[in-house]
This record gives sequence, structure tokens and C-alpha cells, in this order.
Amino acid sequence: MAEKQNQPLNGAYYGPSVPPPRQAYHRPGRGRGCGCLGCLLRLIVSLVVIVGLAVLIFWLIFRPTKLKFYATEASLTQFNLTSSNTLQYNLAVTITARNPNKKIGVYYDSIEVRAYYDDQRFGTKSLTPFYQGHKSTDILNTEFSGQQLLVLEAEELSEFNSEKTAGVYNIDVKLYLQLRLKVGKLKTWKLKPKVDCELRVPLSSNGNSATGFESTKCDIDY
Repeated sequence: MAEKQNQPLNGAYYGPSVPPPRQAYHRPGRGRGCGCLGCLLRLIVSLVVIVGLAVLIFWLIFRPTKLKFYATEASLTQFNLTSSNTLQYNLAVTITARNPNKKIGVYYDSIEVRAYYDDQRFGTKSLTPFYQGHKSTDILNTEFSGQQLLVLEAEELSEFNSEKTAGVYNIDVKLYLQLRLKVGKLKTWKLKPKVDCELRVPLSSNGNSATGFESTKCDIDY
């Protein structure tokens, strides 16, 4: 008996054809860009944390104390306002700079001293840079002499005349500094603090003053 030949099965036997799986579409370069941005953000956060820890460790080890400034002497031998609003002045000021730190030295790279009356600058001097050692005090002497135009309104002019009658003038002396701290052999980046000395300076006659000048502590702002 002849063998029955196998007949090919038709499509109805296997059922409907299965479509090929759909491939997910990826926009080129998008994933890589997000990854780089994430790496950059993590790097920035890490640097901020490292710098913060370094500052904290520095403070815990050395416990830095603010520098201290005092205006210890001031002499005003001329402070006259002419009819043309020109200020004629002759002012000498002595300021002591104190570094109270045991392990920190200070490089004063730039020292600019300015004199103000009624928020108007009438004199500027630059002092010689220097290094200040641990727990030491240095004396800064400066003089302002000359003339400068002042713009005074009626109220400010009245105040000037009142001070003239009293013989004592409100004068601001400000120090604009650029300095670096030295710890061992390491030096920090430049700091730019401002020192503000609000003074009441009596007008002297022949180098003598009836009221005298009182030593004044100055404010320092980093």
C-alpha cells in the first residue's frame, strides 16, 4: 500500500500571520546629552561640597579672628568752606591695624585710604603694602591736604555751619584693602574688605584742640 504523501498545510491551519515586533524609536543623541548634563551637575555639587568642607576644616583648625582697626589720632588744622563751595582741608589720621591671630599672617597688597565729608570724597591716599605677622599691631599714618569742590544743599550747608560753630566735624575715613592670609606656607586668594572709621574731629588751633580727639573703633566689612 503506497504511503500517503504529506500535503503542505495551508494558512488556515496555522492561523493568521503574526506581524513582526515594533522597534522602539530613540532620538539620536538625546540620552547622551542628558547623561553629560547630569555628570556636570554632579561635578559642580561635588566641588561645592569639597570647598565647603575645606573652609570648615580651616576654620575649625585655625579659628581665624577678624582684623581690628582703630583711629587712634586725628588732627584737623584746616577745614574751611569758601563762598564757591570749595573745601580747603588739612587732615592727618593715625590708624592702628591689629592682627589677633596666632597662626595667620596678613599680606596687605593694596591700601587705599579715602576721606569723606557728607558722603562726598575730598581726599585719597595710597599707602605702602606690607606684611603683618601673627598677633602684631602696625600703625598707618596718612595725611590729606588740598582743596575740593563740595556740592552741599541748604540742609547740608546748615549742618556744616553748625559743626563749624561747635568746632568739631563729622568726617569718615575709609580703607579699601586687598589682602591675603598666610597659613604656614599657604596663601589664600585675595580678599577685599572695607574698613569704615566714623570720626568726630575737632579743629585744632596752632596744633592744639580744646576738646581733643577720642580713639574710635572702625568697622570692617568683608
